[in-house]
Amino acid sequence: MEYRNLGNSGLKVPVLSLGTGTFGGTNEFFQRWGQTDVKEATRLIDICLERGINFFDTANVYSLGDSEIVLGKALKGKRDKSIVSTKATFQMGEQPNERGSSRYHLMNALEDSLKRLGTDYIDLYLMHGFDRKTPIEETLRTLDNMVKSGKVRYIGCSNFASWQLMKSLSISERANLEKYVIYQGYYSLIGRDCEQELLPLLEDQNMGLMVWSPLGWGRLTGKIKRGMEMKAGRIKSGGDVGAPPVEDEFLFNVVDVLEKISNEIGKSIPQIAINWLLQNKCVSNIVIGARNEKQLLSNIDSVGWNLSEEHLKLLNEISAQASIYPHWVGDR
Repeated sequence: MEYRNLGNSGLKVPVLSLGTGTFGGTNEFFQRWGQTDVKEATRLIDICLERGINFFDTANVYSLGDSEIVLGKALKGKRDKSIVSTKATFQMGEQPNERGSSRYHLMNALEDSLKRLGTDYIDLYLMHGFDRKTPIEETLRTLDNMVKSGKVRYIGCSNFASWQLMKSLSISERANLEKYVIYQGYYSLIGRDCEQELLPLLEDQNMGLMVWSPLGWGRLTGKIKRGMEMKAGRIKSGGDVGAPPVEDEFLFNVVDVLEKISNEIGKSIPQIAINWLLQNKCVSNIVIGARNEKQLLSNIDSVGWNLSEEHLKLLNEISAQASIYPHWVGDR
């Protein structure tokens, strides 16, 4: 397994981590991700540890806490060998203070996550989204105190706009507060939006990217091809709620090239899609999902080899997206 620094930190992490959104499976919003129980989760985690993947990503909102509970039980006796990340911000109850990034909510959310995970510290604590109604400094001071307390080791953020991340980093620097070291965001061959503003910012600030949904909501699994009836799965069953729209022809063109490369090098379409992401050195880690052992082992085999320059060129060209303003001005 290849290891890289977790963004702007000294923490070494494997380039792949196991996402546990499928663990539990009882939350109305996330229930279609899967219903992995403790027994199956334990087996998946054991496979990961055997292959050098000791990084496990969850969030309090996944199955409204059940994902954390299942992960905590599956890690029993292995916590000291593992790196755990979880998140807070999104709605966890009906009360007005059961969401957001206020001191009140975050302190409660952290204690709840620690209990569910059965641990006394979180290796990486991420803000799951930007809270426009809470002063940024209030959030950052709360996170700074969590790090000082030893209950959190590193902090990061997810789904922030570029200006929201830059303003947060600036406030941390000005007030001498703990900084976000990693950004967790969507990036795939059919979703390269982050290359226009976020990736240049992360590179400039010496941060890294932790990729979620590297297969574009299951569209790059090889199950969706030109002229093929869609097979059963998360997309077919409606589990793509919130997925950004992708034009069919664009998707088919990308998959055509992936299939061509697959036939040439003997790697699967998902493995190639994940390996393409790993060629970007701004990427610190890719969160992979797995409903069973076969999927997990296949995804793990995305590491340990590199696409050729020719194949990278083909993928970059077919998946290129038009620049948004003002970036296209400089492209002329």
